[in-house]
Amino acid sequence: MNMEVNFCGIKMKNPIIAASGTFGYGVEYKEYLDLNKIGAISVKGLGIVPWNGNEGVRIAETASGMLNCIGLENPGVEKFLSHYLPELKSYDVPIIANMVGKTAEEYGQVAKALTVPGVSAIEVNISCPNVTNGGIAFGTDPKEAAKVTREVKRNTTLPVIVKLSPNVTDIVSVAKAVEEAGADAISLINTLMGMAIDAGTRRPILGNITGGLSGPAIKPVALRMVWQVRKAVQIPICGMGGIMTGKDVAEFMIAGADTVQVGTATLVTPTAIPQITEELLTWCKQNQVEDINSIVNTLRV
Repeated sequence: MNMEVNFCGIKMKNPIIAASGTFGYGVEYKEYLDLNKIGAISVKGLGIVPWNGNEGVRIAETASGMLNCIGLENPGVEKFLSHYLPELKSYDVPIIANMVGKTAEEYGQVAKALTVPGVSAIEVNISCPNVTNGGIAFGTDPKEAAKVTREVKRNTTLPVIVKLSPNVTDIVSVAKAVEEAGADAISLINTLMGMAIDAGTRRPILGNITGGLSGPAIKPVALRMVWQVRKAVQIPICGMGGIMTGKDVAEFMIAGADTVQVGTATLVTPTAIPQITEELLTWCKQNQVEDINSIVNTLRV
């Protein structure tokens, strides 16, 4: 039974990646599971300088999911390179550096700083506010998404994975734009915009009023978007959104994902990733799948 995959030239033991924002910088989970057995780790988003994040309540549980408005809090690239990466390099697991920025130029700066030994790829979070263009998110405008992609590609020799926002009317146009701009792969979906209200006080629960919805509630939307994007682009896809079981992983890969990311499940159960990996292996055996790569993009319609 072959569970190994090759994603943008990155050799992974299995197709399951620890999702950015839910797995810290990897080392925080070393007491709970064997990091060497994870497909890859996408670390929490990094900015060129430390970001403080949002104030007030930042997480709220919802039906079949959760909302968060952390605000991309992070210690900055320099702290990651000096404090976290040296220990991460001691494990036999590919490290994907997720990154954020406030301008296209800043994205380029972060990409250049992260192009170091020990980092296998860069994942570009384009769901950040574009402070130079009316406060919109880069990921909602194909032209802006392409601009950031080109800037990152100019500043790194590493594979560039662009993470797409689902908060758009046409995700395919954004996917095609970043592919044409040179992206090596696409990851989707990021969280859906939502909110929670305390009926007793008639006030928002989250300090930021709105937040990103994740968990099983968004899985049908994520599957649909992965399937749509797979039909439109040629580059590899990493799918995510509500994956809680090995069967969920299989569904995303059948829809067209080459790899997947597991996020909210880890916040519920720290050992979720190895459990899901075992469930995927069991599913493969039950369905006579000898190579996990053989199920990619096999949806029958």
